[in-house]
Amino acid sequence: MSLKQVGILTGGGDCSGLNAVIRAVTRAAVIQHKARVIGIEKGFEGLISGKTQELTVRSTKDILTLGGTVLGTTNKGNPFEYRTRDAAGAIQVHDYSDRAVETFKNLGLDCLFVVGGEGTLEIGYLFYKKGIPVVGIPKTIDNDLEKTDYTFGYQTAVQVACDAMDRLHTTGRSHHRVMILEVMGRNAGWIALEAGIAGGAHIILIPEIEYRIENVIKKIQLRKEGGSPFSIIIVAEGAREKGKETVKAQAAEDRLQGVEKLGGIGFYLAKQIEKQIDLEVRTTVLGHIQRGGSPNSFDRVLGTRLGSFAVDAAADGKFGTMVSLRTPDVSLVRLKDLAGKVRTVSMDSQLIRCAESIGINLGREAM
Repeated sequence: MSLKQVGILTGGGDCSGLNAVIRAVTRAAVIQHKARVIGIEKGFEGLISGKTQELTVRSTKDILTLGGTVLGTTNKGNPFEYRTRDAAGAIQVHDYSDRAVETFKNLGLDCLFVVGGEGTLEIGYLFYKKGIPVVGIPKTIDNDLEKTDYTFGYQTAVQVACDAMDRLHTTGRSHHRVMILEVMGRNAGWIALEAGIAGGAHIILIPEIEYRIENVIKKIQLRKEGGSPFSIIIVAEGAREKGKETVKAQAAEDRLQGVEKLGGIGFYLAKQIEKQIDLEVRTTVLGHIQRGGSPNSFDRVLGTRLGSFAVDAAADGKFGTMVSLRTPDVSLVRLKDLAGKVRTVSMDSQLIRCAESIGINLGREAM
């Protein structure tokens, strides 16, 4: 089909590589199809408010290396369940999806590129069912999307976590301390697992495996008795002790986006360890440092490939799809096959077997 005017938005949490995608979509649409590109600002909220900006080859020429997104983003703007607070502080839920569809039509767009993770792409699929021609592009530092080998932003986040671990090794060894690094990972432990292996962690705790504190203490004690009176632990924010709930920073009912705010597992774990072993424990929470900054080369290339291929898919009229990395190729998968699904680390994962085979403790009894 002929592409004359296309739209693109970035939704959910930011990550490194978003601007690489925006640049690639813009350049491919303009250079290959002479199309006009409209950037929807602040995710789906831009479809509600109508706030947009035109993207050109010139305006995107220097954004490849930039972190974040020049379009802005939010994880609070679901048009199907738009949450606001009334004067009394109570949360009200509105359906603004028809308004968003009207904005899309008024802009005269031939298609909408939706860049985001599981939540954003599920919203994109709902809009596809309402008649908007959508092509999804997978983004999340958690790498927890189905039907794609990697999402852009993930490898940069892993590298940031690995760099942090390298630094914690030196200070932990110098002071004979237990050093805990808390990283992101609500439901999936990919960042903690890969960064832990790459960074030489002694203990890795992930949401998929409930840890027993006695197994963690045993590993630290064995290292101490063996002449290594320091240990490095990396823990995903969604990790939890067996039989206990996930540590939460804020309950879902108190937040506009309606999901629990996680955080604090690192400090919780530190208190548990300090009660049972005579070593100082220090906790570092990496937080949004994992999201920010310039993307590494892998995510620049992946973002560019996904953006370019998404434009090809739109030109071929293949809507209701997501561009996917199925190494070494980029291909298309149906949005309906992944909407609402989260890819977690399976118990038979080679990464888990690799970690335990080299002596890394995952908080459970050795298999």
